[in-house]
Amino acid sequence: MLTVNQILDLNWNKVNNLIPIIAQDIISNQILMHGYVNQKSLLITLKTKKLTFFSRTKNRLWTKGETSRNYLKVIDLVTDCDKDTLLALVQAEGDTCHLKNKSCFITKNTNISFILELEKILKNCKNNNNTSYTSRLYKKGINKISQKVGEEAVELVIAAINEDRKHVLEECADLIYHILVLLNYKNIKFIDLIKILKKRNK
Repeated sequence: MLTVNQILDLNWNKVNNLIPIIAQDIISNQILMHGYVNQKSLLITLKTKKLTFFSRTKNRLWTKGETSRNYLKVIDLVTDCDKDTLLALVQAEGDTCHLKNKSCFITKNTNISFILELEKILKNCKNNNNTSYTSRLYKKGINKISQKVGEEAVELVIAAINEDRKHVLEECADLIYHILVLLNYKNIKFIDLIKILKKRNK
């Protein structure tokens, strides 16, 4: 995270004492939005941990989410090598775009963002009564869910021993799906697994 001294040391001369800033989701790496900041908005961002911009059209400071409550919680704030552009690594609370999209930039889901989207779908199935396989599995409880994880793990092992690539991929997808169901049932987020893996990689 930038310090106050580092903020003052940025190159403020290029764009009328403003610096462009890019907000990136720290979990999915998806680019969420672009804006501008001045020194005061950055100091507010450091204090509140909510990304605050300088609006050139409104000619004032504004915190993303001040109306919608879809804040961008700043986890880290870094500068580029020329000290004239900033990257804010954030956790997004709700949709970032005013058009009710996750990002202001329309792109296809990355692999990790698809997992996170699937996690939301599973959570919706958990909380809603419908006839889908996932909802029925949630109703049967943790014993049945755990049993399915075990069954899929065994089937994956058999496929791997038989060296059937297509079967390995299909069984692996089944296992990951059921693991996600189990995690969701236990109110554990996929990002919690990523944090453990990153910690073990140090």
